[in-house]
Amino acid sequence: MYKNILVINLMHLGDLMLTTPILRTLRTNFPNAKISLLADKKLADLVRLNKNIDNCLLLDKKGADNNLISIAKFIFKLREKNFDLVINLHRNERASAIAAFSGGKKIVGYAKPGFSILFDKILPNRKEIMHQVQSHFEVLKAIGIEKIDDGGLEMWIDDASKNSAAKVFSENFSAETKVVAFNIGATWLTKRWLDSYFAECADNLIRRGYGVAILGGTMDTEIVAKCVEQMHEKNSPLLKILTGKFNLAELAGFIDKCCLLLTNDSGPMHIGVARNIPIVTMFGASPAIGFYPYDAKDILLKTAENCQPCGKHICPREGVENFACMKKISAKVVLKYIDELLLKFGQPAEKIPRIKLENYQCRIVEV
Repeated sequence: MYKNILVINLMHLGDLMLTTPILRTLRTNFPNAKISLLADKKLADLVRLNKNIDNCLLLDKKGADNNLISIAKFIFKLREKNFDLVINLHRNERASAIAAFSGGKKIVGYAKPGFSILFDKILPNRKEIMHQVQSHFEVLKAIGIEKIDDGGLEMWIDDASKNSAAKVFSENFSAETKVVAFNIGATWLTKRWLDSYFAECADNLIRRGYGVAILGGTMDTEIVAKCVEQMHEKNSPLLKILTGKFNLAELAGFIDKCCLLLTNDSGPMHIGVARNIPIVTMFGASPAIGFYPYDAKDILLKTAENCQPCGKHICPREGVENFACMKKISAKVVLKYIDELLLKFGQPAEKIPRIKLENYQCRIVEV
């Protein structure tokens, strides 16, 4: 039916990863169609090798394309491609405008008021009551797509990135060392588990012979340094600080070599899901139902605070109740679930069989 399809998602790292099951479903339903994906240029490594798309269109939304003239020129070129189906999975002004003026014969998805009048079908993003992936599937179902091919989150990387990551791993850890990767950063303060708790977990694991690799981007350098300073085992050869050392493809390749990822709700968490690594994650301000790790073997820890999830970037509560949603998730509890997954899987992610499931609901534990 559709021969030329455009999917738009200009959101952040994790949000882009959550579109990959939609790309697979489109490919399954329209095997001969040309499928294009529009994404943020800085995230190209996540999707440029995706086997379910034919073309990756990139917009430098925080750089050269961050102005109306560039957006207008981009839309003009987009119209020349004559898409017969445009699916917008990013409900902001820029993405809505691009979709609305794309010239697509049929335009569906999320939209801001004003631009929505040019859409053929508008749907709400229902991430507050279902997982974001499931909300995206609702968009496909609304245009008559009944066959959902959910393979979970997917990310392909090239051999150069794999080899580069493997080299870094071998330079820092022996082949026998079981390594737990830490991702302690997050865009919101209210998504960050306490650095002192991360330090306690790292000390415990190192004392038991596990390697600890602290990952993250260059923006995480300061909080990583603060965490490491609180560690008793900060001088151990089993601790490696690799913050800012990888591009996204290399990060994925390094995660393949690790046995578990301990992480906040963040983009790297979703990369970890795509690379099939067991995950323990702590959720504070984030809605667990909308953004839990999309894999049944993972564990999400949250509290029963009445204000959780608040969706706020800074906790408004004062005194002992400030940031209670994260403070009440103790390192002792987190280590319990780390050990559970290490006992059950206990090998590098690349060696764990990937299983296609009917339900990718992770285990959510309220503490």
